[in-house]
Amino acid sequence: MTTQETSTQPNPFAHLSSAELEQLGREFAAIHEEVYADLGDRDRRYITGIIRMHRQLATAGRTLLVGSRSRPLWLLGTATLGVAKILENMEIGHNVLHGQWDWMNDPYIHSSTWDWDTASTAEAWKHSHNYIHHTYTNIRGKDKDLGYEIMRIDPHQEWRPRYLLQPLYNLLLMAFFEWGVAVHDMDIEAILAGEKPWKDVWHDLKGISGKARDQIIKDYLGWPAVSAAAALAFDQVVSRRVDRPKGPRATLARRFSAMPHSARDGFLATLTANAVANIIRNVWTHSIIFCGHFPDQTYTFSQAEVENETSGGWYARQLVGAANITGGPAFHILSGNLGYQVEHHLYPDMPSSRYAEIAPRVKEICERYDLPYNAGRLSTQLGMVHRTILRLAFPGGAPRPKPGPYRPARPAEAPQRSPVPAPA
Repeated sequence: MTTQETSTQPNPFAHLSSAELEQLGREFAAIHEEVYADLGDRDRRYITGIIRMHRQLATAGRTLLVGSRSRPLWLLGTATLGVAKILENMEIGHNVLHGQWDWMNDPYIHSSTWDWDTASTAEAWKHSHNYIHHTYTNIRGKDKDLGYEIMRIDPHQEWRPRYLLQPLYNLLLMAFFEWGVAVHDMDIEAILAGEKPWKDVWHDLKGISGKARDQIIKDYLGWPAVSAAAALAFDQVVSRRVDRPKGPRATLARRFSAMPHSARDGFLATLTANAVANIIRNVWTHSIIFCGHFPDQTYTFSQAEVENETSGGWYARQLVGAANITGGPAFHILSGNLGYQVEHHLYPDMPSSRYAEIAPRVKEICERYDLPYNAGRLSTQLGMVHRTILRLAFPGGAPRPKPGPYRPARPAEAPQRSPVPAPA
């Protein structure tokens, strides 16, 4: 990603001395150690319960879609399967692959053995996301998730004519996000620059093609075939009950003539439902990830700004390079607890179920050190993100105004009541 350094923005932690920055880092590290010392059965019950919930939702969705020729069953089954895919992708796959549950030493729920229902291989994702993105978060020219190599989402990026089309291909990216991420994981810039060996490119392509094969077989051949068989069997049963044939030949002719139609309809209905469920998952994932990284509140950094960065500086950069999304418990589960994107970037290997607990402590640190704590509603964050994508498709642009230091909302003072006049 080519950058230009003519635009500037204030460093939100420039007011901290080296000693204060290191103390900040120690306070953040202490939270991590305290949580890890407290991990136990309730955390284990949480993740096993989430995995069980996903399996139940997926089973329910697949079962409903066996009758997908029925419009109500199609709608309910598609929605249920879409939610199951979101849960598997966000709260389970993403977080397990971060190593958040490795402390359990469970051979199944472990970052070294887990694979997920998406186009990226676990190996490629852990390198491009866990290592590159979480190490070089929002460092221009280093963090390849900053615009995903195809979009200009920061004014410091040099404008190029291809960005004029980014509002259009952003819509395509939303619908097919898993495939966009899979290609992004290959590091296209490194391939074009000749910096990535072709044996590694071929290794990545084999991994993606294997994931593509599995998804095609599962969602676009296997389960649609089950629905086709169920539709055919159902029509045959109904045909026996309602037919009043004149003879055996007429019965066979009537039944066999209906077979292609019922099988075809069942197959196509489930195939379409599975495609829509995948799009539901992709659009949701795209929205949560973009809202956590690219709204107006987040800061980016030049490589010069992070030279000789200390651990305290790393924590401070993670803090201001992310933004939270406010919501209730169900929202946070469906977002993979990435509604707490700030806490996730501070502690990517901490079980996601603990982010809500530590958020007040993170806010308190932000208040004492005069640092921002970025948060907003989903609609607000999403509006800012898409406005930025549209605006920066064209030349120019400047960093948007940033929030000041975090200050907790104070309860409004109770209005003064007018004195009751004394009786005459």
